[in-house]
Amino acid sequence: MSFRWLKPYLPRSLYGRAFLILLLPVITVMLVVSVVFIQRHFEGVTKQMTRSTSREVKVLLDAGETAAEMRATGLPAALQITMEDVSLGALPEADARRWYDFTGVVVIREFERLLPELHAVVLPDDRVVTLFFRSGDGGIRMLFDRRRVSASNPHQLLVNMVFFAIVMTVIAYFYLRNQLRPITRLARAAEAFGRGRHVDYRPAGSVEVRAAGNAFVDMRARIERQIEQRTLMLSGVSHDLRTPITRLKLALSMLDEAERAPLEQDVNDMERLINEFLAFARGAQEGEPEPVDPIALVRDIVEGFGREGKRVDLGLMEGEGTVLLRPGGIRRAVENLIGNAVRYGSRAEVSVLMTAKSLRIRVEDDGPGIAEKDREEALKPFARLDPARNQNKGTGVGLGLAIAMDIARAHGGTLRLGQSERLGGLQADIVIGR
Repeated sequence: MSFRWLKPYLPRSLYGRAFLILLLPVITVMLVVSVVFIQRHFEGVTKQMTRSTSREVKVLLDAGETAAEMRATGLPAALQITMEDVSLGALPEADARRWYDFTGVVVIREFERLLPELHAVVLPDDRVVTLFFRSGDGGIRMLFDRRRVSASNPHQLLVNMVFFAIVMTVIAYFYLRNQLRPITRLARAAEAFGRGRHVDYRPAGSVEVRAAGNAFVDMRARIERQIEQRTLMLSGVSHDLRTPITRLKLALSMLDEAERAPLEQDVNDMERLINEFLAFARGAQEGEPEPVDPIALVRDIVEGFGREGKRVDLGLMEGEGTVLLRPGGIRRAVENLIGNAVRYGSRAEVSVLMTAKSLRIRVEDDGPGIAEKDREEALKPFARLDPARNQNKGTGVGLGLAIAMDIARAHGGTLRLGQSERLGGLQADIVIGR
């Protein structure tokens, strides 16, 4: 049997689900105890007490036909039952009780079963019981204490049960919160690491949580070490290549202009490729996150492209506030996307949308775009998609989108590629949670 329909109604947080797991057994136990209590105490005890009282009433009825005759025997005083004769008009038409008097149902049912002469039972409150009997041309009314047929304060057990259930639930909640706190700290540390931030974290809590925490710390150390080694390796290679490139430039400066121009172009291309490799090696790990106004940052980037004579327009700028970003990394990602857009198209448009939960920076162009089946491949390093992008229009090495994706992931976000509905070319969205 599937219970998937319950899933939308269940709490999503760990605290909510743990508290639900805590409450369900408590409520179940309370319901079971309440049913047993009502069955055993309300019914069983009330039946027994009502049977005992009905025997006393039966003795009085056998002692005489009127209340006066019964009082003359002295039995009513001895049994602590008040009796008096009443007219037929004073007899009630039916039994009466308060709607919430659950023990009254049992009392009335037992009296009617044990006393065939009974005319009606009236239970006005928790203090007295009134029995009416028809006798000749009149009737008899008997009054006695309600405690003789039902237990006093029948709600006391339920009140105590509810009170102590609440107390124990509160105690269990605070204990459970202390047990869940290490898990939430681990979740925050993992989320921060996914966004490119290093948060101090020491494993704590139960054995299982400590094991998970130690595994996370080891994993984080290995990833940081690998990133550092990759950066150092590619930085070293790039640095070592700059020296021969500088010597080549110096040697080329000695040649004639006609011979020097094509060779200098090759050397410049080599230097640009090395710079791109170094930028890819650095990724998005440089600098610390800080509050940044994305709209102001994008405006500054677009103005920079405008000064270079590139046709880059500002689209919809919606939202306000700051987002915790690495400004250098986000600038490089947006510049790469805009650079690709103006390289493979005639114009580009940049828009920003900020909501309470996310930041979206969108770059659109009117170029040939990228086919849907090739978009995943285009995000890989050194990918060159000739059918989608005309390589004659640029000299890239296929790292622009890979760098943008790496930076977006380092901020806990992603890079999405699609088809621009407005311009018809590629649509690249950097989406980051706030």
